[in-house]
Amino acid sequence: MRAHIGDQLVVESPTTGSTRRDGEIVGLHHEDGTPPYDVRWSDTEQITLVFPGPDAHVRHSEHRLERLRHASRPGTDDTTRSLRAPDPGDIGRRVALERKRRGLTRTEAARRARIAPEYLRYLEERSAHPSPATLIRLADALGTGVADLRGGGVDVPPGQGQALRHPTLEDLTVDECRARLSTHGVGRVAVSTPDGPAVVPVNYEVIDDAIVFRTAPGSDAAAAVGADVAFEVDHVDEAMSQGWSVLAVGPAQAVTEPDAMRQLAERAHTDPWAGGERELWVSIRPTRLTGRRITPSDR
Repeated sequence: MRAHIGDQLVVESPTTGSTRRDGEIVGLHHEDGTPPYDVRWSDTEQITLVFPGPDAHVRHSEHRLERLRHASRPGTDDTTRSLRAPDPGDIGRRVALERKRRGLTRTEAARRARIAPEYLRYLEERSAHPSPATLIRLADALGTGVADLRGGGVDVPPGQGQALRHPTLEDLTVDECRARLSTHGVGRVAVSTPDGPAVVPVNYEVIDDAIVFRTAPGSDAAAAVGADVAFEVDHVDEAMSQGWSVLAVGPAQAVTEPDAMRQLAERAHTDPWAGGERELWVSIRPTRLTGRRITPSDR
Protein backbone atom coordinates (compact mmCIF):
# COMPACT_ATOMS: atom_id res chain seq x y z
CA MET A 1 0.00 0.00 0.00
CA ARG A 2 1.29 3.43 -0.99
CA ALA A 3 -0.30 6.82 -0.46
CA HIS A 4 0.32 10.54 -0.76
CA ILE A 5 -0.75 13.52 1.33
CA GLY A 6 -4.38 14.31 0.51
CA ASP A 7 -5.35 10.74 -0.41
CA GLN A 8 -8.23 9.07 1.42
CA LEU A 9 -7.96 5.99 3.60
CA VAL A 10 -11.14 3.92 3.49
CA VAL A 11 -11.79 1.13 5.99
CA GLU A 12 -14.62 -1.17 4.92
CA SER A 13 -15.89 -4.66 5.52
CA PRO A 14 -14.29 -7.18 3.13
CA THR A 15 -17.48 -9.22 3.14
CA THR A 16 -20.24 -6.63 2.70
CA GLY A 17 -18.27 -3.84 1.07
CA SER A 18 -20.06 -1.29 3.22
CA THR A 19 -17.95 1.69 4.25
CA ARG A 20 -17.16 1.74 7.94
CA ARG A 21 -14.89 4.75 8.16
CA ASP A 22 -12.86 7.10 5.97
CA GLY A 23 -10.40 9.89 6.51
CA GLU A 24 -7.87 12.12 4.81
CA ILE A 25 -4.20 11.13 4.93
CA VAL A 26 -2.49 14.23 6.32
CA GLY A 27 0.90 12.82 7.29
CA LEU A 28 3.41 10.27 5.98
CA HIS A 29 6.10 8.56 8.03
CA HIS A 30 8.00 7.02 5.10
CA GLU A 31 9.15 8.78 1.93
CA ASP A 32 7.94 5.91 -0.25
CA GLY A 33 4.33 6.40 0.95
CA THR A 34 4.04 3.14 2.84
CA PRO A 35 2.22 2.90 6.20
CA PRO A 36 1.76 4.07 8.86
CA TYR A 37 -0.21 7.26 8.12
CA ASP A 38 -1.54 10.20 10.06
CA VAL A 39 -5.26 10.18 9.23
CA ARG A 40 -7.85 12.85 9.97
CA TRP A 41 -11.12 10.93 10.28
CA SER A 42 -14.16 12.52 8.63
CA ASP A 43 -16.54 11.52 11.44
CA THR A 44 -14.55 12.97 14.35
CA GLU A 45 -12.03 15.38 12.71
CA GLN A 46 -9.43 13.79 14.98
CA ILE A 47 -5.96 12.84 13.68
CA THR A 48 -4.60 9.44 14.64
CA LEU A 49 -1.65 7.27 13.65
CA VAL A 50 -2.98 4.36 11.57
CA PHE A 51 -1.42 1.06 10.56
CA PRO A 52 -3.92 -0.08 7.86
CA GLY A 53 -5.09 -3.67 7.97
CA PRO A 54 -6.48 -5.93 5.20
CA ASP A 55 -9.87 -4.19 5.41
CA ALA A 56 -8.40 -0.82 4.35
CA HIS A 57 -7.51 0.65 0.98
CA VAL A 58 -6.28 4.00 -0.36
CA ARG A 59 -8.41 6.17 -2.61
CA HIS A 60 -6.20 8.65 -4.48
CA SER A 61 -7.29 12.29 -4.53
CA GLU A 62 -8.42 13.74 -7.87
CA HIS A 63 -5.21 15.69 -8.50
CA ARG A 64 -3.19 12.55 -7.69
CA LEU A 65 -5.21 10.46 -10.15
CA GLU A 66 -4.72 13.11 -12.83
CA ARG A 67 -0.99 13.02 -12.18
CA LEU A 68 -0.92 9.23 -12.53
CA ARG A 69 -2.93 9.38 -15.77
CA HIS A 70 -0.68 12.11 -17.14
CA ALA A 71 2.49 10.28 -16.16
CA SER A 72 1.37 7.23 -18.15
CA ARG A 73 1.19 9.21 -21.39
CA PRO A 74 4.14 8.91 -23.80
CA GLY A 75 6.59 11.81 -23.74
CA THR A 76 5.67 13.01 -20.26
CA ASP A 77 8.74 14.29 -18.41
CA ASP A 78 9.33 14.88 -14.71
CA THR A 79 8.44 18.56 -14.97
CA THR A 80 4.95 17.98 -16.33
CA ARG A 81 4.36 15.22 -13.81
CA SER A 82 4.44 17.62 -10.89
CA LEU A 83 1.33 18.19 -8.82
CA ARG A 84 -0.78 21.30 -9.19
CA ALA A 85 0.57 24.47 -7.60
CA PRO A 86 -0.11 24.96 -3.89
CA ASP A 87 -3.43 26.62 -3.17
CA PRO A 88 -3.46 27.46 0.55
CA GLY A 89 -6.61 28.41 2.39
CA ASP A 90 -6.89 31.38 4.72
CA ILE A 91 -6.01 29.38 7.84
CA GLY A 92 -2.97 27.78 6.23
CA ARG A 93 -1.77 31.12 4.89
CA ARG A 94 -2.00 32.70 8.34
CA VAL A 95 -0.26 29.75 9.97
CA ALA A 96 2.61 29.95 7.47
CA LEU A 97 3.05 33.71 7.85
CA GLU A 98 2.92 33.55 11.65
CA ARG A 99 5.41 30.66 11.71
CA LYS A 100 7.85 32.56 9.48
CA ARG A 101 7.41 35.75 11.48
CA ARG A 102 8.45 33.84 14.61
CA GLY A 103 11.45 32.33 12.84
CA LEU A 104 10.28 28.73 13.22
CA THR A 105 10.96 25.91 10.81
CA ARG A 106 8.08 23.61 9.91
CA THR A 107 9.69 20.84 11.91
CA GLU A 108 10.01 23.01 15.02
CA ALA A 109 6.48 24.40 14.72
CA ALA A 110 5.06 20.91 14.17
CA ARG A 111 6.95 19.59 17.20
CA ARG A 112 5.56 22.40 19.38
CA ALA A 113 2.02 21.76 18.09
CA ARG A 114 2.42 17.97 18.43
CA ILE A 115 1.45 17.31 14.82
CA ALA A 116 3.28 15.64 11.94
CA PRO A 117 5.53 17.99 9.88
CA GLU A 118 3.93 16.57 6.73
CA TYR A 119 0.49 17.62 7.97
CA LEU A 120 1.72 21.13 8.76
CA ARG A 121 3.11 21.38 5.24
CA TYR A 122 -0.19 20.15 3.81
CA LEU A 123 -2.13 22.62 5.94
CA GLU A 124 0.06 25.53 4.80
CA GLU A 125 -0.03 24.63 1.12
CA ARG A 126 -3.56 23.34 0.61
CA SER A 127 -7.05 24.44 1.52
CA ALA A 128 -7.48 22.39 4.71
CA HIS A 129 -9.84 22.41 7.68
CA PRO A 130 -7.93 21.44 10.83
CA SER A 131 -9.85 20.24 13.86
CA PRO A 132 -10.45 22.61 16.81
CA ALA A 133 -7.91 20.67 18.89
CA THR A 134 -5.28 21.06 16.16
CA LEU A 135 -6.00 24.78 15.88
CA ILE A 136 -5.60 25.23 19.64
CA ARG A 137 -2.23 23.48 19.60
CA LEU A 138 -1.08 25.48 16.57
CA ALA A 139 -2.15 28.77 18.13
CA ASP A 140 -0.31 27.89 21.35
CA ALA A 141 2.80 26.84 19.42
CA LEU A 142 2.81 30.09 17.43
CA GLY A 143 2.01 32.36 20.38
CA THR A 144 -1.28 33.59 18.91
CA GLY A 145 -4.99 32.88 19.24
CA VAL A 146 -7.37 30.54 17.46
CA ALA A 147 -9.58 33.49 16.44
CA ASP A 148 -6.54 35.15 14.85
CA LEU A 149 -5.68 32.04 12.84
CA ARG A 150 -9.30 31.86 11.69
CA GLY A 151 -9.26 35.51 10.66
CA GLY A 152 -11.02 37.15 13.59
CA GLY A 153 -14.70 37.67 14.21
CA VAL A 154 -17.09 38.94 11.54
CA ASP A 155 -19.16 40.95 14.02
CA VAL A 156 -16.41 43.33 15.11
CA PRO A 157 -14.58 46.06 13.17
CA PRO A 158 -11.30 44.94 11.61
CA GLY A 159 -8.00 46.23 12.91
CA GLN A 160 -8.36 45.57 16.64
CA GLY A 161 -5.13 43.61 16.77
CA GLN A 162 -1.72 44.94 17.70
CA ALA A 163 0.23 46.99 15.18
CA LEU A 164 3.40 45.52 13.69
CA ARG A 165 6.54 46.32 15.63
CA HIS A 166 8.27 47.73 12.54
CA PRO A 167 5.61 48.42 9.89
CA THR A 168 6.30 49.74 6.41
CA LEU A 169 3.72 51.91 4.61
CA GLU A 170 4.16 51.66 0.84
CA ASP A 171 2.40 53.28 -2.09
CA LEU A 172 0.93 50.87 -4.64
CA THR A 173 1.52 51.30 -8.35
CA VAL A 174 -1.46 51.66 -10.68
CA ASP A 175 -0.96 48.07 -11.85
CA GLU A 176 -0.85 46.84 -8.25
CA CYS A 177 -4.07 48.74 -7.54
CA ARG A 178 -5.77 47.09 -10.53
CA ALA A 179 -4.54 43.69 -9.39
CA ARG A 180 -6.09 44.20 -5.96
CA LEU A 181 -9.36 45.40 -7.43
CA SER A 182 -9.21 42.15 -9.39
CA THR A 183 -12.45 41.12 -11.11
CA HIS A 184 -15.06 41.52 -8.37
CA GLY A 185 -15.65 41.81 -4.65
CA VAL A 186 -17.18 44.11 -2.04
CA GLY A 187 -16.20 47.78 -1.94
CA ARG A 188 -17.52 51.08 -0.63
CA VAL A 189 -18.79 54.02 -2.66
CA ALA A 190 -18.79 57.51 -1.10
CA VAL A 191 -21.65 59.75 -2.28
CA SER A 192 -23.51 62.92 -1.34
CA THR A 193 -27.17 62.44 -0.47
CA PRO A 194 -29.94 64.88 0.60
CA ASP A 195 -29.25 63.73 4.17
CA GLY A 196 -25.51 64.34 3.90
CA PRO A 197 -22.44 62.28 2.96
CA ALA A 198 -22.83 58.49 2.89
CA VAL A 199 -20.50 55.54 2.41
CA VAL A 200 -22.29 52.47 1.10
CA PRO A 201 -20.93 48.91 0.69
CA VAL A 202 -21.74 47.34 -2.68
CA ASN A 203 -20.93 44.19 -4.61
CA TYR A 204 -18.88 45.30 -7.59
CA GLU A 205 -17.46 44.00 -10.83
CA VAL A 206 -14.49 45.24 -12.85
CA ILE A 207 -15.40 45.04 -16.54
CA ASP A 208 -13.40 46.71 -19.31
CA ASP A 209 -11.52 48.88 -16.77
CA ALA A 210 -14.78 50.20 -15.32
CA ILE A 211 -16.03 49.55 -11.78
CA VAL A 212 -19.70 48.62 -11.98
CA PHE A 213 -22.28 47.79 -9.34
CA ARG A 214 -25.99 47.11 -9.18
CA THR A 215 -28.34 49.01 -6.89
CA ALA A 216 -31.96 50.13 -6.56
CA PRO A 217 -33.19 53.46 -7.98
CA GLY A 218 -33.56 56.01 -5.20
CA SER A 219 -31.07 54.27 -2.90
CA ASP A 220 -28.07 56.01 -1.38
CA ALA A 221 -25.75 54.19 -3.79
CA ALA A 222 -27.83 55.47 -6.72
CA ALA A 223 -26.86 59.02 -5.71
CA ALA A 224 -23.50 58.31 -7.37
CA VAL A 225 -25.05 58.71 -10.84
CA GLY A 226 -24.00 61.94 -12.53
CA ALA A 227 -21.36 62.84 -9.93
CA ASP A 228 -17.65 62.37 -9.30
CA VAL A 229 -17.39 59.75 -6.58
CA ALA A 230 -14.80 57.88 -4.56
CA PHE A 231 -14.77 54.08 -4.49
CA GLU A 232 -12.66 52.19 -1.94
CA VAL A 233 -11.62 48.56 -1.51
CA ASP A 234 -9.40 47.21 1.27
CA HIS A 235 -8.28 44.08 3.01
CA VAL A 236 -7.04 43.68 6.59
CA ASP A 237 -5.30 40.55 7.84
CA GLU A 238 -5.93 40.55 11.58
CA ALA A 239 -3.53 37.71 12.28
CA MET A 240 -0.64 39.43 10.52
CA SER A 241 -1.53 43.05 11.40
CA GLN A 242 -1.12 44.08 7.78
CA GLY A 243 -3.30 45.02 4.86
CA TRP A 244 -3.90 47.30 1.91
CA SER A 245 -6.41 49.78 0.50
CA VAL A 246 -7.18 51.05 -2.99
CA LEU A 247 -9.03 54.27 -3.82
CA ALA A 248 -10.61 54.95 -7.23
CA VAL A 249 -11.99 58.40 -8.08
CA GLY A 250 -14.00 59.23 -11.18
CA PRO A 251 -17.38 60.06 -12.73
CA ALA A 252 -20.27 57.64 -12.25
CA GLN A 253 -22.94 57.09 -14.89
CA ALA A 254 -26.02 54.91 -15.16
CA VAL A 255 -25.86 52.09 -17.70
CA THR A 256 -29.12 52.28 -19.65
CA GLU A 257 -28.40 50.61 -23.00
CA PRO A 258 -30.28 47.24 -22.97
CA ASP A 259 -27.48 45.20 -24.57
CA ALA A 260 -24.89 46.65 -22.19
CA MET A 261 -27.12 45.88 -19.19
CA ARG A 262 -27.63 42.33 -20.40
CA GLN A 263 -23.89 41.80 -20.85
CA LEU A 264 -23.20 43.14 -17.37
CA ALA A 265 -25.77 40.76 -15.88
CA GLU A 266 -24.27 37.83 -17.77
CA ARG A 267 -20.72 38.63 -16.64
CA ALA A 268 -21.60 39.31 -13.00
CA HIS A 269 -20.03 36.85 -10.57
CA THR A 270 -22.78 37.14 -7.97
CA ASP A 271 -26.10 38.80 -7.21
CA PRO A 272 -26.03 41.70 -4.73
CA TRP A 273 -25.73 40.25 -1.23
CA ALA A 274 -28.39 42.67 0.04
CA GLY A 275 -31.00 40.98 -2.16
CA GLY A 276 -34.15 42.59 -3.50
CA GLU A 277 -34.77 44.22 -6.87
CA ARG A 278 -31.60 46.05 -7.87
CA GLU A 279 -31.90 46.80 -11.57
CA LEU A 280 -29.86 50.02 -11.79
CA TRP A 281 -26.32 49.44 -13.06
CA VAL A 282 -23.82 52.19 -12.18
CA SER A 283 -20.45 52.48 -13.93
CA ILE A 284 -17.43 54.35 -12.51
CA ARG A 285 -14.58 55.20 -14.88
CA PRO A 286 -11.58 55.93 -12.62
CA THR A 287 -9.55 59.01 -13.47
CA ARG A 288 -7.35 58.48 -10.43
CA LEU A 289 -6.29 55.17 -8.91
CA THR A 290 -4.12 55.10 -5.78
CA GLY A 291 -3.39 52.65 -3.01
CA ARG A 292 -1.22 51.83 -0.02
CA ARG A 293 -0.23 48.76 1.92
CA ILE A 294 1.16 48.03 5.37
CA THR A 295 3.74 45.24 5.54
CA PRO A 296 6.48 44.16 7.95
CA SER A 297 9.79 45.91 7.42
CA ASP A 298 12.99 43.98 6.77
CA ARG A 299 14.33 44.87 10.21
